[in-house]
Amino acid sequence: MAMDLTVVAEAPPARGAGLNQVIGLSIAAMVISVVMLWIGYAHRSHRISWLGRFADWMGVKFKRPSWVALPVLVFTTSIICALFGFIWDVSWHIGNGRDPGPLANPAHYFIIIGLFGVFLAGMIAVVLPFDTPGPAPVRITRNWHAPVGGVLLAGCGHYAMIGFPLDDIWHRIFGQDVTLWGPTHLMMIGGAGFSLFAVLMLEYEGGRTMAEGDTERRFVKFLRYLSCGGLLIGLSVYQIEYDFGVEQFRLVLQPMMIAGAAALGLVVARITLGRGAAIVAALFAIALRGAVALLVGPVLGAPTNWFPLYLGPAVVVELLALTPVFKRPIAFGAVAGLGVGTVGLWLESLWIGAVYHYPWPVSMWGEALAMAVPVAVLAGLCGAMTGMVLTGQRLPRRGIGIAVVVVTVLAIGGAVANGLHIVVPQQATATITLTDRPSDPGKRMVSADVQLNPPDLVRGNPEWVTILSWQGGMQNHRGLVIDRLDRVGPGHYRSTQPIPVWGSWKTLLRVQDGYTMTAVPIYEPADEAIPAAEVPALASSTRPFVQEITILQRERDQNTPLWLFTTGSVVVLIFTLMVIAALTWGAGRINAAETAPKESEEEKQPLPRVA
Repeated sequence: MAMDLTVVAEAPPARGAGLNQVIGLSIAAMVISVVMLWIGYAHRSHRISWLGRFADWMGVKFKRPSWVALPVLVFTTSIICALFGFIWDVSWHIGNGRDPGPLANPAHYFIIIGLFGVFLAGMIAVVLPFDTPGPAPVRITRNWHAPVGGVLLAGCGHYAMIGFPLDDIWHRIFGQDVTLWGPTHLMMIGGAGFSLFAVLMLEYEGGRTMAEGDTERRFVKFLRYLSCGGLLIGLSVYQIEYDFGVEQFRLVLQPMMIAGAAALGLVVARITLGRGAAIVAALFAIALRGAVALLVGPVLGAPTNWFPLYLGPAVVVELLALTPVFKRPIAFGAVAGLGVGTVGLWLESLWIGAVYHYPWPVSMWGEALAMAVPVAVLAGLCGAMTGMVLTGQRLPRRGIGIAVVVVTVLAIGGAVANGLHIVVPQQATATITLTDRPSDPGKRMVSADVQLNPPDLVRGNPEWVTILSWQGGMQNHRGLVIDRLDRVGPGHYRSTQPIPVWGSWKTLLRVQDGYTMTAVPIYEPADEAIPAAEVPALASSTRPFVQEITILQRERDQNTPLWLFTTGSVVVLIFTLMVIAALTWGAGRINAAETAPKESEEEKQPLPRVA
């Protein structure tokens, strides 16, 4: 056996950031806040004019009000910056593991700047207008009104930004949760994703101020298509772990998330922008995600990530839009959702099976459709109502619209709850025999022979039986190795490529078959910061199956009271529901103002007095 001569560097802290970084970020946030408040006050009190002049110049260029043109430009650049930082950050943690703090990871700078830019864009839209902006302005003071989209955009940006300090608090209490689906992580990506709805509303409010007959500039049209493509990406951010092949939850969640995102985003695009818009939005999403994936993977040397194409669902939506049902937006949304959740999902599965680490097995489709179809139909309904708002069509009665949103949230919650339900088999073990492979000194590589006990632990077509090695450093195989094992007999599997068991690599056997989701550690280095002892890579070992997150989320403090973790998660959930409620309120407010019966000039004249 080759001797491991690697010296593992001192492990970064497994809980919150160092006080020096916390203090530095706090001071920076205070300074920036003071500067923003002063500029806003100076503009509102007419002490400065440069902000208004620049925004007016942008408005002339884009044929939009100043309170739309400048914020949309700031938002577009900021959300792309945040997207790049987010994808890079996920790949960084997959390849390198945890980092010493928020300032030690270069990806965090792009996320912080991007999320701050989203908030800034909303605040610019709120601060700029001196006249009454849009069809349904929000009154702030007697002489100050703000567009609905601007208020919502600032709110989404603020919601995402507060995820950063809360994330550090969360880590101090519970340890670092190296997963995308950590509650405070969901705040950041959720706020950014929800902001796409807000900016679409803001752009619509600005478009309503255009004079009759004004032609829309091509760049503005481009931005609208880009916004719909961005909406697809924003709705897809919850899938990113699946895109890298290190999903920490059951595979059945992936088709549900794809169907929901496709139904909502593509229906919005088709109703709002017209024929072909669903396909164009999907192409814009492919171009943007592809550019980021190329930059993060091959250029920066991080793990490679794939992403859904949404072209199959887009074709389904476009074909259904050619039928008479398109004239009834609500019915179209439901039918399109049904098409996306069935035929569209099957078309997307061809791409998933071709490039992803984990194709969707036939045995999973029954449960997948039971989750995906209701979510897709309801998401299609929400997409139709959003499209109606953005095209000035009257929504159904208020109670119906709210009920659709509530039922959609409940359906998604139920599907997620089912997807999170796992079973860890009791008294099941895996006998793993390692054989050394040729390797450099101190970099032990092995092949593995695995015997599951009992042999019928998994069916013949499980979601996966793999060996995952990750967090080995991006300079080493990009820090990620995924090996789908070959089945050679009942419960008997063999590796197909060399597996690293040295240095900072964490290597484990993963099994998912229906509700069964479990793992066996093969190698984990000692980690004093957690603290955790080494799990040595023995030539032969028989170890019990355990809950997988105890290995993948090794830094998380498993001894923290469950009620405390649950309480924190519920608080984050309440915040998220408040954001959804605010977006629903904003859409309803705009639509009510746009579709309310207009008084004629004669009706506005006072009745003559009787002599």
